[in-house]
Amino acid sequence: MKTPTARLDKLLSGMGYASRREIQMLARNGRIRLDGAPLSAGDERLKLTPDLEDRLDVDGEGLDPLPGFALMLHKPLGVTCSHKEAGPLVYDLLPARWRRREPAISTVGRLDKETSGLLLMTDDGALLHRIISPRRHVPKRYRAHLARPLEGTEAAAFASGTLMLEGEDKPLKPAELEPVGEREAVLTVHEGRYHQVRRMFAALGNHVEALHRERIGGLDLPEDLAAGQWRRLTVEDIAAIFLAPSSDTR
Repeated sequence: MKTPTARLDKLLSGMGYASRREIQMLARNGRIRLDGAPLSAGDERLKLTPDLEDRLDVDGEGLDPLPGFALMLHKPLGVTCSHKEAGPLVYDLLPARWRRREPAISTVGRLDKETSGLLLMTDDGALLHRIISPRRHVPKRYRAHLARPLEGTEAAAFASGTLMLEGEDKPLKPAELEPVGEREAVLTVHEGRYHQVRRMFAALGNHVEALHRERIGGLDLPEDLAAGQWRRLTVEDIAAIFLAPSSDTR
């Protein structure tokens, strides 16, 4: 397969560095280097190989991820998964110029403002749709802290495939619940309805006081990734999303 190429000015402007005209000026001033040698022309074509990120630098800094990447973010409480809403946004936790990237970086699904945990983000539309596609049934695991003690009937109700949410006419797919304390449980769901976990417990007369997503597919939120931090996904991480996870609750 032939290696794709891109013009230097188009590539860097699409990655949010500056306008194409400004990239051309940077090149003429010797501020863009490939393998340590200045690139003097903004219209020079580069091969888009994975090692380009290590070989190309702008003003002495290594290149940002090339288009077609994904990352995991430990979403903190109080931050919104939106481009436009008021208040702190998940995009504010990323490098500022990434807000100007094209194609844009998007969240893979959403976590509401008061839910923390594992959030995936990508500029790869095909990967995004592969993860969220109902046909894939990628499971998501949450840890819920509840206002009232569990009654012992919740696991059967969630696994039944007959539970209805208020205002809907289609029952939920079976979900797996494991109690881990009097008011704490781990719940794995296989679809992504609006505020689903909170509404599931509400349907049984309980209230979720705190909610944290721990896993998507077979990919866990690393214990050493603090709230507000992010890291790029590896090829192995992306593969893990589509692997059947174990049923342990740690």
